[in-house]
Amino acid sequence: MTMPPTDPAAGLAPTGTITTAPPGAGEPAASPPANRRLLPSLLFGSLTLYGTYAGLIAILLPIQVALLDESRKEANLAIVTTVSFVFTLFAQPIAGALSDRTRSRFGRRAPWMLMGAVVGAVFLFGIGSLTDILWITVFWTVIQVALNFLQAPLTTITADRFPRAKRGGASAMMGVGMQLGGLLGVMLAGELGARLGLGYSVFGAAVLVITVLFVVFNTDWSSKDAAVELFSWRRFFVGFWINPRKYPDFGWAFAARFLLMLGYFVVAAYSMYMLTDYIGMSLEDATNATVMLTLVSFLPTLIAIVLSGWWSDRIGKRKVFIYAASAVMVVGFVFPLVMPDMTGMILMNIVNGVGFGLYMSVDAALMTEVLPNEGTAAGKDLGILNVATNIPQALSSSVALLIITLFGGYAMLFVFGIVFVVIAALAIIPIRSAR
Repeated sequence: MTMPPTDPAAGLAPTGTITTAPPGAGEPAASPPANRRLLPSLLFGSLTLYGTYAGLIAILLPIQVALLDESRKEANLAIVTTVSFVFTLFAQPIAGALSDRTRSRFGRRAPWMLMGAVVGAVFLFGIGSLTDILWITVFWTVIQVALNFLQAPLTTITADRFPRAKRGGASAMMGVGMQLGGLLGVMLAGELGARLGLGYSVFGAAVLVITVLFVVFNTDWSSKDAAVELFSWRRFFVGFWINPRKYPDFGWAFAARFLLMLGYFVVAAYSMYMLTDYIGMSLEDATNATVMLTLVSFLPTLIAIVLSGWWSDRIGKRKVFIYAASAVMVVGFVFPLVMPDMTGMILMNIVNGVGFGLYMSVDAALMTEVLPNEGTAAGKDLGILNVATNIPQALSSSVALLIITLFGGYAMLFVFGIVFVVIAALAIIPIRSAR
């Protein structure tokens, strides 16, 4: 039987066709090239994961915390997110390192994705009925750690299975999933905000089902008998330190992502409370407005992600798109400063949608090009880079609360965002391994 032809330049094998034999015993682990199911699978996988993040963080958790004690909602939300930060700080690099070393009939990444999905779903089924801030914090922390154990292997698949020349497109596909998931997640959470138990359970079931389908339809046969170094606790933990002097591009990439994410998420941390306390809406109106703001930013973000990922692959450049994204985001943060009303918030979300969309797909591709150990420890190294996203997200509530308290209101959050986005763009300049 004649096998269908393969286009090497596309980096994709026809569905069901294996173009590279699995490594023999004692050979390094390697994943099979992407088949035509993988791109849509990455879309649905990232859509579900980031839709869950968005729905929980933007709607369900703030409502649950506000219902406990309206007068202390900002402080209580900061407690929940900060405690979870302590436990999730190294969840992704640990999950990545463990998946790098995993040898099973299901490949390296799938077992950890499944474990994260199962544990996350179980605790999502239970958190909606809790009325004590202590137990909400405990459940939220476990959920965040579990979802990070799912996210780390999922994001590594781009480096595992796509050639460099095609990673912009693969990253764009995940970026589309992120934005579409964010939209659908917030809309779904807004509809279910009055029924917290059902809302959390729907997201838990979605994560579990989509992850199982992803693993079933994208089998990774490559690493069952592949070589792996003898385990050493010392080498395992030392491996999480990547010397920025020896690998300066990795260090600058980490710093740039950290700074931009901190600037962006400090503004987004209290987005619902910003509508109630800065704009003057009721909690019910703010819930509806949060869904509307997500809607108005969706299309600009989606277009920017698709164009920047495709365009950056076509011209072979990443950094110029990040500079452009940073400039656009700075403009976006200016609008609510000069127009502290719903119009200013709408304009900020539209403009920042373009900026964040330009940034996300190209940044993800750039990160795969600064890895010190792409062939042997991509999961661990990308997990470390993902810490540069996790820390700002986790700290954003506490940092925002500090800024609001010290500087007398929400307006300074936008100033903070402008300053940190500019510094992040400057940190990209020294990177040499990506153009």
